[in-house]
Amino acid sequence: MKYLPTIGLEIHFHLKTAAKMFCGCPNVDLAAPNTAICPVCTAQPGALPVINRQAVEWTALCGLALNCELAQSFNFERKNYFYPDLPKGYQITSTANPPCLGGYLEINGRQIRLNHIHLEEDTGSLKHSPDGKSSLVDLNRSGAPLVELVTEPDLTSGAEAKAFCQELQLILRTLKIADADMEKGQMRCEVNISLKTPKAKKLGVKVEIKNLNSFRAVERSIDSEIVRQTKALAEGEKIIQETRGWDEKAGTTFSQRLKEESHDYRYFPEPDLPPLTFDQSYYEKLRAELPELPKQKRARFASEYGFSPEDARLLTADQTLASFVEETISELREWLSTVEGAEGTAEEIWEKSQKKLMRLLGGWLTSELFKLINQSNIAVADLKITPENFAEFITLVYQNKVNSTAAQKILKIMFERGSDPSQIMTEEDLSQMDNEVAIGEIVNQIIKNNPEQVTAYQNGKVTLLQYFIGLVMRETKGKVNPETAKKLLEEKLR
Repeated sequence: MKYLPTIGLEIHFHLKTAAKMFCGCPNVDLAAPNTAICPVCTAQPGALPVINRQAVEWTALCGLALNCELAQSFNFERKNYFYPDLPKGYQITSTANPPCLGGYLEINGRQIRLNHIHLEEDTGSLKHSPDGKSSLVDLNRSGAPLVELVTEPDLTSGAEAKAFCQELQLILRTLKIADADMEKGQMRCEVNISLKTPKAKKLGVKVEIKNLNSFRAVERSIDSEIVRQTKALAEGEKIIQETRGWDEKAGTTFSQRLKEESHDYRYFPEPDLPPLTFDQSYYEKLRAELPELPKQKRARFASEYGFSPEDARLLTADQTLASFVEETISELREWLSTVEGAEGTAEEIWEKSQKKLMRLLGGWLTSELFKLINQSNIAVADLKITPENFAEFITLVYQNKVNSTAAQKILKIMFERGSDPSQIMTEEDLSQMDNEVAIGEIVNQIIKNNPEQVTAYQNGKVTLLQYFIGLVMRETKGKVNPETAKKLLEEKLR
């Protein structure tokens, strides 16, 4: 490549504390405009802020999950700038002396370094009129606890930046400190990107792309900006340090304003809030509260349950889904221990059957059940199927009590009604036909009724076997295992 991209991210996300950062107002998204406000978050004269302890702890927890060094002390400061939805004319932040330093997040086997994580308050929001002639200010969001994560310029592509944002979202949801839904504005991303020649020692001029609100926008805006800057440099143009927006429809970035320098904000310590100091035991207590993180869970699903790396990734991408899978596996183990004729300890029986059961479970989850969920556009949490019933469904398939066609019908009914799979199998008469004598009689009759096709098959047109299998499946209403039909047909057609 003639030019190498260097990319850093600034990611903001709301903490889902009950109250705002510096007052007792509810931290809500859907309240009517200007109803979740008080003198503190609207900057009335004489109102004083109070630090939200939960927000500080959750920020530290995030830092621990991302391998940061936690500061022994930090303080809040004022970041001064004017904007219509910033009531005080300054924002209370901890940028200059952040609570979390360094750290990294591993993406595709590569460590993307963090510069720091800091805690601050959000601004309000503007509601613009359709004609563009007026704007209304809603201060419900003003003072909401907002965390900003700043990476080092270690990313090299739009795809890698997208993967970083997705993994961060999964970690935040695992920690249960943020929903981080980008489309709802709970998580926002800003990209800093520059290009340089491979031999250049200094980075190129940095351009910032503001307020990206989807993973798709993160990836596409970076790719588009790389193309724009490459073309400009190739034509001898100079890249200027500026802030650009993203036009989703046009698929291009556009200039908004020249970029401010940090000294333009005139930071100084917040006089109304004391510095915060922590001892090591406090952080160790928080560390003990860390749950199993996504990377660890993926590795465990692969090693302990035998899922493929891709299935492990899909099945742990949602906390509710991962819990559903583990509860289903627990039910399967319980069922195996009760199977008549099984020899050995419960662990030995599990080891003998695990590989096939997990292959079935992973396949039916990631193909058929995911398809039904996507078609219905529902959340995993709203599934009518219980882990117990899904485990029973997998055992029916495992024991060849139903074939694939019947199993799909059963699963669809389970999805719609939440019914018991064995009951559905009985009511819909979907149990697999396993009497080979009876199946053989059906095969004999089919062969008798199709003499021309039999002769053609025996003369070398072996593709007709599928035709015969189809006739058997139609005659038995799909209740025969296709492999059984194939075996009997081959025997009798000889």
